[in-house]
Amino acid sequence: DPQHSSPEPHLQEDGHLGPSPAPNAQDSCSMRCGALDSPCSCHPTCSGLGTCCLDFRDFCLEILPYSGSMMGGKDFVVRHFKVSSPTDTSVICRFKESIQTLGHVDSSGQVHCVSPLLYESGRVPFTVSLDNGHSFPRAGTWLAVHPNKVSMTEKSELVNETRWQYYGTADTSGNLSLTWHVEALPTQTVTIELWGYEETGLPYSQEWTAKWSYLYPLATHIPNSGSFTFTPKPAPPSYQRWQVGALRIIDSKNYAGQKDVQALWTNDHALAWHRSDDFREDPVAWARTQCQAWEELEDQLPNFLEELPDCPCTLTQAWADSGRFFVSLPSGRTDYGCDMEQGSVCTYHPGAVHCVLGPGWGLGTGYTQLLTADSSSGSTPNRGHDWGAPPFLTPPRVPGMFHWLYDVLSFYYCCLWAPDCPHYMQRWPSNDCPNYWPLRLASAFGDPHFVTFDGTNFTFVGCGDYVLLEAVLTDLRVQARAQPGRMSNGTQTRGTGLTAVAVRLANGTRGLEVLLNQEVLSFAEQSWMGLKGMFLSVAARDRVSIMLASGAGLEVSMQGPFLSVSVLLPEKFLTHTHGLLGTLNNDPTDNFTLRSGRVLPPGSSPQELFLFGADWAVHNASSLLTYDSWFLVHNFLYQPKHDPTFEPLFTSETTLNPSQAQEAAKLCGDDHFCNFDVVATGSLSTGNATRVAHQLHQRRMRSLQPVVSCGWLAPPPSGQKEGNRYLAGSTIYFHCDNGYSLAGAETSTCQADGTWSSPTPECQPGRSYAVLLGIIFGGLAVVAAVVLIYVLLRRRKGNM
Repeated sequence: DPQHSSPEPHLQEDGHLGPSPAPNAQDSCSMRCGALDSPCSCHPTCSGLGTCCLDFRDFCLEILPYSGSMMGGKDFVVRHFKVSSPTDTSVICRFKESIQTLGHVDSSGQVHCVSPLLYESGRVPFTVSLDNGHSFPRAGTWLAVHPNKVSMTEKSELVNETRWQYYGTADTSGNLSLTWHVEALPTQTVTIELWGYEETGLPYSQEWTAKWSYLYPLATHIPNSGSFTFTPKPAPPSYQRWQVGALRIIDSKNYAGQKDVQALWTNDHALAWHRSDDFREDPVAWARTQCQAWEELEDQLPNFLEELPDCPCTLTQAWADSGRFFVSLPSGRTDYGCDMEQGSVCTYHPGAVHCVLGPGWGLGTGYTQLLTADSSSGSTPNRGHDWGAPPFLTPPRVPGMFHWLYDVLSFYYCCLWAPDCPHYMQRWPSNDCPNYWPLRLASAFGDPHFVTFDGTNFTFVGCGDYVLLEAVLTDLRVQARAQPGRMSNGTQTRGTGLTAVAVRLANGTRGLEVLLNQEVLSFAEQSWMGLKGMFLSVAARDRVSIMLASGAGLEVSMQGPFLSVSVLLPEKFLTHTHGLLGTLNNDPTDNFTLRSGRVLPPGSSPQELFLFGADWAVHNASSLLTYDSWFLVHNFLYQPKHDPTFEPLFTSETTLNPSQAQEAAKLCGDDHFCNFDVVATGSLSTGNATRVAHQLHQRRMRSLQPVVSCGWLAPPPSGQKEGNRYLAGSTIYFHCDNGYSLAGAETSTCQADGTWSSPTPECQPGRSYAVLLGIIFGGLAVVAAVVLIYVLLRRRKGNM
């Protein structure tokens, strides 16, 4: 009887089902956001389960926009919640339990907050008080992002930013301008301020701190016209210690330097334009003094070069090494225009084709292709990463700013404002690649098929939640859910496919959903997100890439109706992996290792491999997957993680009628994974998606093959060399300066064993062969000229 039917059971915090809350339940989400305990839920999964407390949206806040610059000043609105008496409500927004900003209620009753200036990026928890700070029962999450990732509509733009940062040097003077979008700051008049960034305390000590400070106004109470032009004047001596900063535009009703009010910021930049008269009078001498001071400071700081990983030898390797290197730079000052897809505008590395950003964990950055020992365009390591590193907050982990002070400004001093770049390049040489170790790759795709880290491939058509990878070394765990597909006539297939892998296939949408702690993340405003311990990037809603602090990488993409997953691991994971993706130890004979440690032989039957797959079903207590619908609760959470009733199709059972076989052969060729999926699903398109996924795996495997490099080869003293390629088969040519002769081989070739065929020769004092040859040929030319004159004279006499 529908009128007396029992309500859906409630999912409790321990994962068991309990009674559903009564329709008139008075339980509240006040100060309980994220809680699962009954009788009603305040957890993000409650929406799909229908178990939310009645006031869930009033206390567990959704905001718009949900992201903004870590510099602060962004106004955002609390959605699905309104105040009945706006004029009587005092709003205080508290971030990270300690940073408070004043909010307000607009005329429609909507609550607004303003984001604060932060020294970190990532997801930042906040709470809201509507009683002047007596209680903060409402909670949400704000996403603070690197300033360079903010849309230009949300900040002010320095017109010709390079001119700002060269102001006062040769041929750079006159007016400077900035522009902004008027609608982004709704006010009649604005004030433009300069803020400066500095770090105090002994570097790498407990007293080392980062601080943004208000310095002085550039203009006050000017019309909000969207542009401002001025002629810079040297700032007073008390402001000269600030070397990098940013401009802030605020409503003129705020007092000078008022913190955490709605604002538009420019990019942070070198403050050349406010430097003193001694800089403008002789910028080269001034910069040389700063360059020398930087070198003296570096002598006192820890050596970080030994911590850096080796750079890839080729751009192809870097492209495939998505666990450690970003080939498409999402932000930052590390020559982000040096991108093949953007015309290779390599401002700081002229002659380069493409720049690659190294690991984002505070170690440094690297650029492949060119070495500083050969060219000032070569790759340079950095003491601080532009993205910073968890836990942020203090140097050297503050996103962007530590990198500015210790890496970028030194480049300006030594290379851009003064011609002393050899000092800079010598101290921070490029990272060569002879010891580069490519990542190891394993993949799962299609119906589903697996290629292990050691190259073994097999098919496991299970239905349930399974362990793809466990690595005790870093507690890395990757799990996946496999579900049956549907034939075109709606019947269930005997094949399955991956529908969740840390990111899951969203029901009813043609795209991926990414969940963090069982909460769906939005990428509507940001396609790239830095989180604690990982970086996430999403491309075109069909591919998610994850970089982990361990150097591991994960890529999940949609291929047809199912997901495809690729896992990349660095060398340190050798002998530390278990699961369906095998044991990474260069031994393909032990890839089918059960939880007990027993190993199935490589020639095991499909039925035996099915038992191997079932053995790696996820345990409830260690499940990472989300159960946010009653279908998932009933079929995956509250049932065995491996469905023993599902009857799979084994590879030995695949048969096609002649017409199907002909179509499959034309599509798949000799790709047995593709052929199997055509049979299992009855769909050529599914088979084609599997074929494409398999080809992507094979292509990446080729890109990750080791490349032989002999390492950098020095030119001879008092001589030169031609060539800057050091891979197998490359040849270097040597020449001596005038007045020297070459002692040794004129060429050296990189051999297959990673050694040079000849060492660098010597250039000994004495006339070089080139000079001797010039003398010889010059003498011959004189003799030839005398003979020619003599012949002409004889002919002339004969004609007389």
